Amino acid sequence: MTSSAPRKWGTLVIACLAVLLLAIDLTVLHLAAPKLVEDMRPSATQFLWIVDVYGFALAGLLITMGNVGDRIGRKRLLLIGMAAFAVASVLTAYAPTPEWLIAARVLLGVAGATIMPSTLSMIRNVFTNPRERATAVGIWSSISAMGFALGPVIGGALLNHFWWGSVFLLNVPIAVLIIIVGLLVLPESRNPRPGRLDLVSVPLSIVGIVSAVYALKTGAHDGLAQSGFWVAAALALVTLTLFTRRQTRLAAPLIDVRLFRHRAFSGAVGANLMCVFSMLASSLAFAQYFQLVLGWSPLISGLASLPGGVSAAVGGGLAAPLVGAIGRARVVSLGLLLCAIGYLLYSRIEMDSGYAYMVLAMVVAGVGMGFTFAVTNDTILASVPKEQAGAASAISETGFEIGGALGIAVLGTVLNSTYRNNLELPAGVPAEAAAQIRESLGGALEIAATLPGRLGEAVAASARQTFLDSMQMTMVTGAILLAVLAGVVLFALRGVPKVIPEVILDDEGRVQDEPAAV
Repeated sequence: MTSSAPRKWGTLVIACLAVLLLAIDLTVLHLAAPKLVEDMRPSATQFLWIVDVYGFALAGLLITMGNVGDRIGRKRLLLIGMAAFAVASVLTAYAPTPEWLIAARVLLGVAGATIMPSTLSMIRNVFTNPRERATAVGIWSSISAMGFALGPVIGGALLNHFWWGSVFLLNVPIAVLIIIVGLLVLPESRNPRPGRLDLVSVPLSIVGIVSAVYALKTGAHDGLAQSGFWVAAALALVTLTLFTRRQTRLAAPLIDVRLFRHRAFSGAVGANLMCVFSMLASSLAFAQYFQLVLGWSPLISGLASLPGGVSAAVGGGLAAPLVGAIGRARVVSLGLLLCAIGYLLYSRIEMDSGYAYMVLAMVVAGVGMGFTFAVTNDTILASVPKEQAGAASAISETGFEIGGALGIAVLGTVLNSTYRNNLELPAGVPAEAAAQIRESLGGALEIAATLPGRLGEAVAASARQTFLDSMQMTMVTGAILLAVLAGVVLFALRGVPKVIPEVILDDEGRVQDEPAAV
């Protein structure tokens, strides 16, 4: 499919605006959570579902929706998803009960699953020139990274003046703008030979991915000894195994699993997943560091995090020309190595570290993430034919969701367990309060505020210092994992050309066994 230059770049603008909206929406709830709890008073279980159910619905439906877009048209699916996203945002903002809010968050996740793969697959179809496509994907990745940084800033500004629901109402005018402009600008694209949508594969993929994400979150929050973790992990293993076996036997699979035989595709997916693994876990740690250790407001904390997102955006923009100079494998490996260096810098942060030092660490890690995400996303898209761009985009986004859950599970566990095991409480702390103090830094500060003068101050000081020590250990762990991955990627992506040739389908509408990309 060919498009005029204005229409191509107009499509990129709309795709970037859509992914910016989703990226902002992923982070604003963390800031809104305290006011939400104060206003709605959900139970502990209800609150966990309010936070997590969006990610469950999103991750579970990405692969299915990516395939639906390949069949009915990516433009159509994106516009339908945007309309549903706007409606769900209003329902979320004005939810009168926790049950209503959970249902609205489910709808938000379903709508998000239609939008995410549609944005990348449309870019893949309108930018047929490999160099232009690499530039476009770099810009898309940059805007996505910027959205994660802007979420806390926008959320903090709104929460300083309005109620918690205002952070969701922001979605509505942006979604309406995307729908109006998209009707006029976006070209339609679909797979001309999609085959039948396998109705057995759909529930297998949904149950398998949701179970995997649930197991990771449960393991991180409640520990591996909980029965819920093992039930979910076993269900994920069984359903994903059945799903994978079924895909090898279908004429029109949801995922052509043979793609994972090729280093260009599987290496890029793995690098993308692990970079998200470290990014979201560190984001969670620093949100607590800024607000609970340093005592900054949500708005100031969001502004303080902004250099990281800006740096990631810059890295994404620089990735395409850098690939032309040193190649894909070296750029991704360099990006991961910069992330590792940034994490080592993070691990040296103390109570009295100046903000300039923190900015240095954020810039180094942010540029590295920008390099990695831009090149891996472009490699994933370029390694499949444009007819299957929706399914490939969904794989990339599913890796993002699983990587985020895995990062919070592994690095979050390192952070929390180190905090619990190393916290030393002064004499005089009531036994019933000690458990809550050891559960989290937030809980410790709440209890400390109720204790008498110096005892409360001592508990708060000890909790803050122990959390900082735990955060340092977590950052060292992340740095080691990223450094190892940098070496693995250099091997996995070796030989992948700077400009990946077009991948074509065979006579049966499936990817050829040896695509030109490898």
